[in-house]
Amino acid sequence: MNIVIVSKNEAQLKRLTRLLRERSAADRVSLLASTPDMFDNGITPDLLLLEQEHIGEEELERLELLGGRHPALAIILQCPQQSPQFLLRSMRAGVREVLPPDDDAALCAALRRIEDKLQKQVTRKGQVLAFVSCKGGSGATFIAANLGYALAAGDQRKVALFDLNLQFGDAALFVSDHKPATTLSQLSQQILRLDASLLNASMIQITPSYSVLAAADDPAHATDIEADHIDRLLTLARSQYDYILLDVGRGLDAVSVRALDRADLIFPVLQATLPYVRDGKRLLDVFRGLGYREDKIRLILNRYASSDSIRVADLEAAYGKHVYKSIPNHYEAVAASVSQGVPILKLAPHNPVSRALQELAASLAGETPPAAQGWVARLLARA
Repeated sequence: MNIVIVSKNEAQLKRLTRLLRERSAADRVSLLASTPDMFDNGITPDLLLLEQEHIGEEELERLELLGGRHPALAIILQCPQQSPQFLLRSMRAGVREVLPPDDDAALCAALRRIEDKLQKQVTRKGQVLAFVSCKGGSGATFIAANLGYALAAGDQRKVALFDLNLQFGDAALFVSDHKPATTLSQLSQQILRLDASLLNASMIQITPSYSVLAAADDPAHATDIEADHIDRLLTLARSQYDYILLDVGRGLDAVSVRALDRADLIFPVLQATLPYVRDGKRLLDVFRGLGYREDKIRLILNRYASSDSIRVADLEAAYGKHVYKSIPNHYEAVAASVSQGVPILKLAPHNPVSRALQELAASLAGETPPAAQGWVARLLARA
């Protein structure tokens, strides 16, 4: 568990810290010799332990506000006050347990109860979707970034996009104009303290249910990320998100292969021109050599037009594989979306590209895509 101890008594801080660390080496214990609202900085622990000689109404009101902002936070008080009136007021403030001071056995028992409850909570088992360019300029980043927005539409699903194009990643720019506070390389430098709170604080929030972890802004920091970091990151992310999209880029190295290994589905993105067809076939051969199942790999044909000389049937014959989804060509709308850093579904919701992305999102989520509206229906909807 991630535990914060708050006490104005330095001796008690040391005693409680020693007790908790002896109890479980897996717990992360932080100390605050101040008031409990001081830790409220966007990083939420699992447990707040407040030890104080006297806890008054002011402290209880602070705890109540804190609990309202962080409903999953468990609060334990250690204090001499044990009257029925105080216990009732504490429970109304959201306090889980009120324990007498220096009762280590009672504290350890309370911690076990909280641990049991945390373990019984239903956690997400997010799907990991990896997008790979068959050749530079295929549009894999655009599709990954905008599909994430489509999957998160309506705030029914929690979605993350991780930019694993380690040297030249720019996925965040496709859906946001915000400078990231933390990048993947910076997060990797703190990998030993990675938890849900740290991951959440490192993301760029695009919508309430869609966030992006940006790549390093300096190619020199690409070496900060190791394959084992990807394991830890994805293990945590699966428990926090319904979908985790990976923009893997084109290069194959230890980090990208580890990400592809951990992915549930891999989407090679190509276009209907001969260089893409050739490089796409090479990439599929690599995936087969890595032992990936055929149903794990799903082709996406981007910028497709019915006038293309290479047809979908030609591609499927060349690859011996079905094209999972075709995204139509609409250069003006896509260029405007990329230039402004605004998701195309937000900028041009009725564009054919937006429609195709909605259909792809619905297919992945096992839903029926929204029906296309003609101009009369759209006019009536605005009336």
